[in-house]
Amino acid sequence: MATEQDSLVRLRPVHPDDKEFIYSVYASARAEEMAIVPWNDEQREMFLRSQFAAQQKHYQGYYPEATHQIILLSEQPVGRLYVDRQEQEIRILDITILPGDRGRGIGGPLVRQLMNEAATTNRRLTIYIESFNRSRSLFERLGFVPVEETGVHLLFEWHADNHKT
Repeated sequence: MATEQDSLVRLRPVHPDDKEFIYSVYASARAEEMAIVPWNDEQREMFLRSQFAAQQKHYQGYYPEATHQIILLSEQPVGRLYVDRQEQEIRILDITILPGDRGRGIGGPLVRQLMNEAATTNRRLTIYIESFNRSRSLFERLGFVPVEETGVHLLFEWHADNHKT
């Protein structure tokens, strides 16, 4: 069921001038982890920037056709969504909402849109999630199931044949 909030959420392609925003989204996802390391702010910043660059290079190298989008809420950027579409699979590479906007019903409708796309094109929808990531509960509620474990990462999968939206 669509809500008023859903109509305020939209996606737009990433632009070159979004780099600092995208970095801030990345850094926000690592904030808890960075809070416990014995580094000063400069060391944290250097580490995060190098990891961010490595992640961007990885996505470009392994998923060159993926869509990279900014999540907007009332036209304000609040997150990022990267999706790779293959013949048999739609893979959510990254969905991250800024901390101040989490829990506001932004991510669920975006994932449901991808579920609908997967269902209508008869593809599975997948995402790797760290086992301790809070978003895991959202994907479990939506009917995603873990199908593979690699270290701290779990590959979650949803397919219309096996689950209801």
